Amino acid sequence: MINLIKNWLLELGLQSPQASVSASIISFIIMLSAAWIAYLLTNKVILRNMKKLIDKTQARWDNIFYDQKVFSRLSHLVPALIIYYVVTLVLPDFPRAVEAIQTAAYLYIVITALLVINAFLNALHEIYNTMPVAKNRPIKGVVQVIKIFTYILGFGVFVSIIFDKNLTSFFTGLGAMAAVIMLIFKDTILGFVAGIQLSANDMVSLGDWVEMPSRNADGIVTDISLNTVKIQNWDRTISTIPPYALITESFTNWRGMEESGGRRIKRSLYIDIKSIRFLNSTDLEQLKKIQIIREYIINREKEVADFNRQNQVDDSVLVNGRRLTNIGTFRRYVEEYLKQHPQIHNDMTFLVRQLQPTEKGLPLEIYVFCKDQRWAFYESIQADIFDHLLAVIPQFSLSIYQYPGSDDLRLFAQNHSPSAH
Repeated sequence: MINLIKNWLLELGLQSPQASVSASIISFIIMLSAAWIAYLLTNKVILRNMKKLIDKTQARWDNIFYDQKVFSRLSHLVPALIIYYVVTLVLPDFPRAVEAIQTAAYLYIVITALLVINAFLNALHEIYNTMPVAKNRPIKGVVQVIKIFTYILGFGVFVSIIFDKNLTSFFTGLGAMAAVIMLIFKDTILGFVAGIQLSANDMVSLGDWVEMPSRNADGIVTDISLNTVKIQNWDRTISTIPPYALITESFTNWRGMEESGGRRIKRSLYIDIKSIRFLNSTDLEQLKKIQIIREYIINREKEVADFNRQNQVDDSVLVNGRRLTNIGTFRRYVEEYLKQHPQIHNDMTFLVRQLQPTEKGLPLEIYVFCKDQRWAFYESIQADIFDHLLAVIPQFSLSIYQYPGSDDLRLFAQNHSPSAH
């Protein structure tokens, strides 16, 4: 082509040196125009038709590759390759210019290749995230490590092209600086190893409720990357934790609770020990009016009476024989009330028990599981249960213990003042 242009210029009357230079310039412009036209055809025509075909398919992976601009970035290779291979034919008389242009095209190809690989990895990661296994086995950290190694390799190729050195010499120099490199990428290396352990042992997954007091984190895991694990706390703040901290420090993952279908209610009522006593016949007749324990009281009353009669117990003293107590009857009431509650699991751990008495009274602990795990609803259900129990306790002649308040102390002082006597 350059000879045809040169002959045409000679026919126009130009001298041979001028014709050669002019022919090279015109050929170079034609080459650039051809490269630009090839890019437009690839990017505007081929990619648009490809988009129409992709939209017609049922598969989603091809849409992801297109949206991540894998094909768009590949189109940038077309003009670079044209310039790289055609410039030797266009400028045969200018070897230095050819070398410089080919070097620039080569560098552009390397940069474009890195961008294509980056987009390809992003697309693979997005496709993987659409799979069910991605929730428990996130690979974002692994993808980031592959990107880092790709960038290092690309940087090595870039430097070797500019300085016209062998690629092995670049990596030899990196080996000599291994200690410095390890210091620079310390967090990255630790994060990569920790990420493998977290994934292999299924310790943390996206969407898990994680509580880590040492890091003031209590919320949902929103992102797991190479260097950070992001937790959105319940107050909408974001806690950023290094992955290796989840390996070296203790934390609580509430996933097991969520997967079980129930959320634990563990709370105690502190009964004033002074209010605990035996129930007399009047108390029993009054408590029989409570429907959910009516049958229990009748059966227990008959059982106690039969035992005392068979053993000829002296009923004049309540300590003799067996007697129903208000605390025991109340405990049975709590059990029956919870069993009939529509939001309490009866097939999971279900306990209403007494704990060791303390200076605050006798703890009556309720240990059950709520069916609704949503925080607001769980708290509402729990509050409703204890609202009812606190209100019904006086029916059993029991009282809740609480520390004396200012009004109690003021009343005590008034009753024991000299003027009161």
